[in-house]
Amino acid sequence: MGKPKFYDFCVHAVPDGENSVEQLSALAWHLGYSGIALANHSDKLPQSQPVLPLTNGFEVFRGIELVEENPSKLHGLIGKFRKSVDVLIVHGGSETVNRAALENPRVDILNHPAFAKSSGLNQVLAKAAAENDVAIGLTIRPLLHSRGPRRVRLLSDLRANLDLARKYDVPLVLSSGAMSCFDLRSPMETLALAEVCGLEEDEALEAITIVPERIISRNRPGPGHVREGIEVLEEEDYC
Repeated sequence: MGKPKFYDFCVHAVPDGENSVEQLSALAWHLGYSGIALANHSDKLPQSQPVLPLTNGFEVFRGIELVEENPSKLHGLIGKFRKSVDVLIVHGGSETVNRAALENPRVDILNHPAFAKSSGLNQVLAKAAAENDVAIGLTIRPLLHSRGPRRVRLLSDLRANLDLARKYDVPLVLSSGAMSCFDLRSPMETLALAEVCGLEEDEALEAITIVPERIISRNRPGPGHVREGIEVLEEEDYC
């Protein structure tokens, strides 16, 4: 078994975050990642798409974190951006937005589902997430920047959603949610923090390696791909 490739699928660069794509990429590569997804919030996008660096086998994937409270408008944004990004994330935080995201198979990840006194998920929504292969995002930045009752609430919500994810086999994606270089953590630090928060070692590892790779594979089909369910095979593919 080869060395795992680690990915951080929620990183925010200027004008959403504090650092440039180049700065975030250089540090992430230094920390041991194979790639990151640049996922600025949809209300803080740069005026023009940045050139994404590709060095030493490290790749920056084009992503977005959609922010929209109206479910109908959210579906419109999903349709608008789906073909132009590798990773499509929805910023949750209400029952209607969470439902709209989890019932839409074009969404890759739902981040920040919690709201009011709810963790943001229930059995119906967890089942929808599993059926539509929408991952639940677990971001570590809120935990690092919270204290006291706020941190207790975050941990409680995380564990409640983790129980539902296990019950319904919902995929998980573990990421930094970084708004600056100071929010980035090495893969080993991220895995250790995830285990402290309640994830098993294999769950945390899959959430930072296998599930991100599966998302990219799904959104970047091979050269023989015609449409979903159909693929052209070359003669050597049969050998």
